[in-house]
Amino acid sequence: MTEPVLFELHPTENGRRIAVATLNAEKSHNALSLAMIRLLAPKLAEWREDPDVVCVVLQGAGEKAFCAGGDVVAVHHAIRAGDFAATDAFFREEYALDYAIHSFNKPFLVWAQGIVMGGGVGLLAGASHRVVTERSRIAMPEISIGLYPDVGGSWFLSRLPGRLGIYLGLTGASFNAADALYTGMADHVLPSGLRPDLLPELARLPWQGTERADKRLLSGHLRELGRSASLELAPSAIRAHYDAIQSLTDYDTVDDMVAAITGYNGADEWLRGGAHKLMAGSPTSMRLIVEAQHRARLLSLKEVFEMELTLSRQCCRHPDFAEGVRALLIDKDGAAHWSPASLAEVDEALVASFFEPPSLD
Repeated sequence: MTEPVLFELHPTENGRRIAVATLNAEKSHNALSLAMIRLLAPKLAEWREDPDVVCVVLQGAGEKAFCAGGDVVAVHHAIRAGDFAATDAFFREEYALDYAIHSFNKPFLVWAQGIVMGGGVGLLAGASHRVVTERSRIAMPEISIGLYPDVGGSWFLSRLPGRLGIYLGLTGASFNAADALYTGMADHVLPSGLRPDLLPELARLPWQGTERADKRLLSGHLRELGRSASLELAPSAIRAHYDAIQSLTDYDTVDDMVAAITGYNGADEWLRGGAHKLMAGSPTSMRLIVEAQHRARLLSLKEVFEMELTLSRQCCRHPDFAEGVRALLIDKDGAAHWSPASLAEVDEALVASFFEPPSLD
């Protein structure tokens, strides 16, 4: 049986080691499963304490995807079986892994090539060195499955300029490498063709074994690679549409914001795509996305993960999440039956209930 995560240790020329973890599930676009999480978490803890390991690289197998998100199909099956202990464990352990990456004590490089969605963005967001390529396609499309941008998304989206985080959460809009650099969700962009040479080049660097010096060393190296490559990127749609996004979200209520975004009838395909995705999304998710980001602005990262764990546990106990996964990923009929069916029916009491820990099942 093929291991879902592959681990390697590569020696450096000065006697240190670079640790590499590869998500190894190409057929599912490296969707993050609980099995993967349970392999990664202890290995990262081991590498954190190993003085010989000076850098960690996390990547996905193949060229199509770094990680297309959490394994929500498995979560769906657990929900249908009433196994909330399993769904609780998935989100608890996933968020603990994400937080471990955010707080890692050594250079942590994520090579985010191809599809990077949902749980994949969670793995990317916490890395000290976030690398995207001309092939990167990033999104937090949870609105389409009755969830919300989790994995710390409430924290990092709420800290984007203006109301970009609200817009990206509500529309699930896909964005590219230039967008990721513009929003600060990536640090470096490199040609995808450089990937085979990355580890040999890292092995030649003069690693010191101290966090600050080694992070500077890696940053400098990646910066030079980027400058040497002179990669021509597709333009940033988010930068081009910044003013329009601010206008469409400049409202005091979720209802008015949603009406403005879905009411867009201009010729711009990017804005039309966002309107279409929002229109088809879960009404409950619409309110949860905005409320979670509002609350996250006053919280620490750790507190946000605690809040999101409660939110996600509650989402598993309400009908939209399982129904959204069914419609999009299992039956693929694109005809989710949301409950409540309209935004007007999602009242404050329902929204508030998602932020309270569920009772014991």
